[in-house]
Amino acid sequence: MSSVPERSDVETEYTWELEALYADDDEWETAFEQVSERIDDLAAFEGRATDDAETLLATLETFEDVMRQVENVVAYARMRRDEDTRDSDYQALFARAQSLHSRASSAASFLDPEIQSCTREEIDAMIDAAPALEEYEHYFDDVLRMKDHTRSAEVEELLADLGEVLGAPSEVYNMLTNADMTFPSVEDPEGEPIEITLNNFTTLQKRQDRAFRREVYEQFYDEWETLRNAVGAAHKNSVKTDVKTARARNYETAREAALDGPNVPTEVYDTLVETVHDNLDALHRHADLKRQIIDGDELRMWDLYVPLTETESPEIDYEQACEYVTEAVAPLGEDYQSRLAEGLDSRWVDVYETRGKQSGAYSGGTYESQPYILLNYQDDVESMYTLAHELGHSLHSEYTSDEQPYVYADYEIFVAEVASTVNETLLTHHLLETVEDERLRRHVLNEYLERFRSTLYRQTMFAEFEQQTHELAEAGEALTAEQLDELYADLKGEYYEPAELDDRIAREWMRIPHFYRAFYVYQYATGISAAVALVESILDEDDPGAADRYLEFLSRGSRAYPLELLRDAGVDMAEPDPVEAATGVYTEYLDEMASLL
Repeated sequence: MSSVPERSDVETEYTWELEALYADDDEWETAFEQVSERIDDLAAFEGRATDDAETLLATLETFEDVMRQVENVVAYARMRRDEDTRDSDYQALFARAQSLHSRASSAASFLDPEIQSCTREEIDAMIDAAPALEEYEHYFDDVLRMKDHTRSAEVEELLADLGEVLGAPSEVYNMLTNADMTFPSVEDPEGEPIEITLNNFTTLQKRQDRAFRREVYEQFYDEWETLRNAVGAAHKNSVKTDVKTARARNYETAREAALDGPNVPTEVYDTLVETVHDNLDALHRHADLKRQIIDGDELRMWDLYVPLTETESPEIDYEQACEYVTEAVAPLGEDYQSRLAEGLDSRWVDVYETRGKQSGAYSGGTYESQPYILLNYQDDVESMYTLAHELGHSLHSEYTSDEQPYVYADYEIFVAEVASTVNETLLTHHLLETVEDERLRRHVLNEYLERFRSTLYRQTMFAEFEQQTHELAEAGEALTAEQLDELYADLKGEYYEPAELDDRIAREWMRIPHFYRAFYVYQYATGISAAVALVESILDEDDPGAADRYLEFLSRGSRAYPLELLRDAGVDMAEPDPVEAATGVYTEYLDEMASLL
């Protein structure tokens, strides 16, 4: 039987080295107590942070020192929890860390209102009096521009104090889907039982046997139906939290609030949706190619992941994937390549799926720590791309932490998704240029087409769904599970016009964890658009400075706003051109695949 192993069965070299953050839980406890006491030092500045330049500098330095320690404490607890979400001890550890973060945020909530009580001229005068404050120039600009959406110190403290509670829908969803939810086993074509999991569902949907795909699909979504009311309630309350929080900050809509944080105009969101809609014919063509390889039968929902290849993915073990990814980033220069290789050798990555482990993948860590990557590696081409993706995030963090002070180290998701997708794009170019194995080449081409489908189109569809659900909540309408089904099914039908829909696919919204981070997913679509444009420049011999501009982009963190950072790197996401160009590349790859078919 193909089953998921326990963590104790995995060799140490394939697990991340959390001991580099804290040697053990006892050291974490000591750090927890120490930073807990420091929170009072920060709170002592309330009411006098902007009395003079020296006090403002001391306040900012204390704030940074406290938050750096808090982030270390939270990161360790979260990653220990994610190793096995069933472990109640680490659930409790993470809950304590979240409470600590909430207390620290509450204690620091006075800072923005007090800075906003000053004029720009008063801030400039303090910078002249204490030149060390000049480092915070962009930070001050960012705080001052948010003045209309910052409440009194008392209200800000209340909102910060409620942070842990406001995140409850996401936490409930996470526990339901990762700790409590289990899926049945199904028999593969050879008669061997395979346990369905959140991590292997899409892998199983790529199997060549169509009857097997249908069985997996139906069993998977039937299991989601058993949690319908609980997930529906979590989703509804997550959306309501977004709406009410936005109103508390004087925004008209939750979308406006979410995009204003990184200073991205809502027009960028609208331009993305409109441009993708204008180019749905490319997605429809991709779907029709899938229909053709299943002998012209109706394309059904269990066929959407089927590869445009004659066989299942070649086996790509983890070591081979590391080698391919390291070779692929060579155009970014020796420094980038050596950093990436060293990270792979230094146990940045928690590689394999184990029982109870957090599903999906992410890049984490803190300003002071090494990067950490959670994978659920499946020995296939898709997992290799996921590794490249997360390493893009990790190297972004490395360059930013090396070059920027703490205040600019927390770069926005809008640019983060560019760094990850640049690596994916470079990997595709490298493999298509160097690999002679035709089977692998076809799978690489198919994987990149799937990345376009799932990143540019699917995430834009998710973005539309988010916008519609929030608009309904803002209009005072109730969000029932039935209504969410209807909204989602309509969008799915529009995006996948050549396919035949069924009732089960309407539940797909239930399995998307990103919906618990408001208006997050559109940045995957803008990210792949920007990444394609940047890689075209990096590989262009007539643009020798492109790689250096890109590394400078990685090194700047959040020292400037996302659109400005990308413009300096060579791409303007305020215009439809990058999205149009990305759909053009998608079409070119579809042409190449069609010729192979």
